[in-house]
Amino acid sequence: MNHLQNKIALITGASSQRDMGSAICRKLASHGIDIFFTHWGSAPDWSENFQKEITELGVRCESMEIDLSDANAAYEINDTIAGKLGFPTILVNNAAHSTSDGYIELDAKTLDDHYKVNMRTTFLLCVEFARRYKELNLGTGRIINMTSGQGLGPMPGELAYVATKAAISAFTESLSVELAPIGITVNGVNPGPTDSTWMTGEIRENLLPKFKMGRIGLPEDAARLVAFLAGDDAKWITGQIINSEGGFYRS
Repeated sequence: MNHLQNKIALITGASSQRDMGSAICRKLASHGIDIFFTHWGSAPDWSENFQKEITELGVRCESMEIDLSDANAAYEINDTIAGKLGFPTILVNNAAHSTSDGYIELDAKTLDDHYKVNMRTTFLLCVEFARRYKELNLGTGRIINMTSGQGLGPMPGELAYVATKAAISAFTESLSVELAPIGITVNGVNPGPTDSTWMTGEIRENLLPKFKMGRIGLPEDAARLVAFLAGDDAKWITGQIINSEGGFYRS
């Protein structure tokens, strides 16, 4: 994976030791990629400690605390990373907003809260990355958007989350066609149910029998796929939503 060295990656949503964003940061850093991550709502001093952990892998690392529901978040992030590390060649849209709803509870505020993070800022990060990338003529770029398998089966009680995350898949496929001529691949990753910060013991007990490989997915599983898509071996892959669920059986 030496071809990944001397690159810069922007990863959103790395806010705790066990979440998927942090696993992605570690994996890319282990291949010599400089890391810039965004976080929100993390514990005091967590980001500083995590930056130290990443720099001990021999790369540069910077971070930014930012509320991704802000309409200007995408532009502020791109300006900040350019000033601190240089312009990235890898963008991983990992951050997401999720609250339970269902048809009884669903209202305009719930929809708007999901839309602002899961759609608006994700989409604007993609296009602002591409616009600046084209202007700088950087060569080969990667956009990797995290999805949640909405096309594979229902998720009752998560209507706003399902709708906004499914939109990412549609956006990814269409954007990939527009960005192919300028050398940027655009793909989505569905990691399936992943044992990170949201799972309780009850959820694990319910999900485990559905994983026929004998364990629940881990953040590191998703991180390995993201690292592959970020590298040269994936240069002919674009416009794809890759379901990496370890044989998760929905029936």
